[in-house]
Amino acid sequence: MSRSSRLFDLLQLLRRHRHPIQGAALAQQMDVSLRTLYRDIATLQAQGAQIEGEAGVGYVLKPGFMLPPLMFSMDELEALVLGSRWVAGRAEDAQLAEAARNALAKISAVLPADLRHELDSSALLVGPGEPLNGPEQLMARLRSAMRNELTVTLQYRDLKGRTSERSVWPFALGFFDSARVLVAWCEMRQATRNFRLDRIERLTVLETRYPRPRQALLSEWRAQEGIAPQ
Repeated sequence: MSRSSRLFDLLQLLRRHRHPIQGAALAQQMDVSLRTLYRDIATLQAQGAQIEGEAGVGYVLKPGFMLPPLMFSMDELEALVLGSRWVAGRAEDAQLAEAARNALAKISAVLPADLRHELDSSALLVGPGEPLNGPEQLMARLRSAMRNELTVTLQYRDLKGRTSERSVWPFALGFFDSARVLVAWCEMRQATRNFRLDRIERLTVLETRYPRPRQALLSEWRAQEGIAPQ
């Protein structure tokens, strides 16, 4: 492995850890000596990476640093292309679809020439899907409510056709082949509930922030359902 590739891998490894990680653990995962690890960390720091910590304490990378030029493996590029193309072609949310196209364009602009060619010529294609019914702009409004941790009220129709009013704390959206599903804490049920977007007849986003952090709700739900963090 070249030194530049090793530095990039070290940077990616640090990004995956939000809390300080011991140098010995980093060296083991990188399959290098501690001396080499310390030298690589010093090199990244000299290039502008905000790596805080010291030997014996642990290291953590502050957000915001990107090694120029942007580097990806071929598998990573194909995953990005496939995911972005799926969102651009299959998302009912026009803002999200446009964001996916813009993201691919930005990534392409900063890639080295050989990787840019691979991205532009990727043969991974997304086929057309069946259109899903749902109120226009519903997904965009829900995404905004989740980002701002705002309570929403729903007029919801269940499987038996019964309609109810719910006040919920939205914290996740699930994308399935046949449905889009909102995961939210329901104030009426005092528990997490799933709501199909095509059964939401009316949505109102309130100005009231819900009392618990979205990330805490998401983490508890994942633990309850046995879902590993993505």
